[in-house]
Amino acid sequence: MARVLLFSDLVGKIVAVLLWSFTSRDALGFVLFFGPDLFVLYHLFVPSGQWLCPAITEFEPKGKEVWLTIDDGPDAEDTPRILDLLDEHGARATFFVVGERVARWPHLIGEIVRRGHEVAHHTHTHPAGSFWCASRARLARELDDTLAVLRTAGARPRRFRPPVGIKNFFLATALEKRGLECVGWTVRSGDWLAKRAEDVVENVMTRVRPGAIVLMHEGANLPRAVRVRAISLVLRSLTDRGFRCVIPAFTQTPAVVREDGRTKLEPTTLPIGNSASIVR
Repeated sequence: MARVLLFSDLVGKIVAVLLWSFTSRDALGFVLFFGPDLFVLYHLFVPSGQWLCPAITEFEPKGKEVWLTIDDGPDAEDTPRILDLLDEHGARATFFVVGERVARWPHLIGEIVRRGHEVAHHTHTHPAGSFWCASRARLARELDDTLAVLRTAGARPRRFRPPVGIKNFFLATALEKRGLECVGWTVRSGDWLAKRAEDVVENVMTRVRPGAIVLMHEGANLPRAVRVRAISLVLRSLTDRGFRCVIPAFTQTPAVVREDGRTKLEPTTLPIGNSASIVR
């Protein structure tokens, strides 16, 4: 899809130059020259854009199920408290972890998996401002460095989320080579901007539905009033509304189709029904 998108952009510019050179249709030329750029930018920077790198944004639930995902860990203060909260509610979650932080607290990875949750990939340095323009070499380092540190910590991820949901021209191919599935979200909690945990709960609960992927965060970058407390209140509200937090199997996520029409990842069976297993 990325090649098609870039080729269409190039063709538009060539046609625009020809129009400017041989006709008086200047307005149409401007549309053809700049219009495809806006389309490319949309699929680079808008998380729901699917052309550059298709991402899972929902799953097929078995009843009132939601998928709670927690980004930016692990964190020495937050992760243990979140794990206790998940146990309290009988909930399971996917932790999209940053490689540099895994290197600081590798013992937390084993604890996440031991307590029945999934460890997934969220780049090595979380380069939110420059991930979109990363070269193939830099992208490979972001992916491989985290895979290496997770392997040392005892986990083998099968899912990936780009920082802030921003894509990269080379991301789809790089993920496919490493057997990683790109995961987006359905409900963005807004916890990184909220001033009160109650505001996060309202934002989530007004939009949640069976099959939704809920995005939340942990760590010191969150406002103190929201940190961990928002997850606690969201778990309580989901439980009160009869929702269960689960980790969907690959068979519950819609197939991601490659440019050649084949499925990007075959369904994978792993321990405890998630997509990160303990490496022994």
